[in-house]
Amino acid sequence: MDLYTAAIIFFLGLVVSFFSGFLGIGGGIIMAPALLYLLPATGATMLDLKIVTGLTVTQGLFASLSGALKHGSYNFVSRSLVLYMGVTIMVSALSGAVVSRWTSNNILGGVFATLALVAAILMFIPQPQRDVEVPPDEVSFSKGRAVAIAAIIGFLGGLVGQGGSFILIPLMLFVLKIPTRIALGSNLAIVFISALAGFIGKVTTGQVPIILATALVLGALPGAQIGSYVSKRTRPVTLRAILAGVIALSAARIWYDILFTRGF
Repeated sequence: MDLYTAAIIFFLGLVVSFFSGFLGIGGGIIMAPALLYLLPATGATMLDLKIVTGLTVTQGLFASLSGALKHGSYNFVSRSLVLYMGVTIMVSALSGAVVSRWTSNNILGGVFATLALVAAILMFIPQPQRDVEVPPDEVSFSKGRAVAIAAIIGFLGGLVGQGGSFILIPLMLFVLKIPTRIALGSNLAIVFISALAGFIGKVTTGQVPIILATALVLGALPGAQIGSYVSKRTRPVTLRAILAGVIALSAARIWYDILFTRGF
């Protein structure tokens, strides 16, 4: 693989992972289109779809780890929330991936796309009480609802090959009533847990090229740190507004894939 392609992937990893740390998302919904469309547009080598998915999982894993550690240092990660939702989503995503062999992605993709649309709508509903900053150990939430949300999103995501972390944040905000900063930081830790299993699977099946993955990780680690730093200095209402736009674009992209490309 040529050095130019590796350099472009480093830059993409840096930029996408900035948004991971800034908005508390894994970044896959941005990274995959960037590798598929922006990478060839720069004159770099076009990558096989399996390699793209392998690199996307790699970016999500290391960016979420880096971002979660930074947000954790700011006391923005609820260990209880991560435990209940992280373990659940990892198991349910694995179950969904197994069951997907015997299911039709057309209907399931529509369900997932509907959830993405609902998530986008939720983010545009004013919720001023979410601006109240509370220490993570003082955050209370329904354990049953947290497990149910993680199980549903994880299972559907596993079925259609999507992480769904960008859907989790609106549900944390509006269903579990988690403060904005805690939701963003905790979501990164949850994404790390759910991405770990996928990364192991991709590596063991040879879908993660070492040189390109190394370049990506070298960009992802500092990118997520910088994004997390900027996030801490941004008002929660501004973070929600920007996140709303990203989720809306993500939902639009999923619906486009469903309606015009017949799948994800």
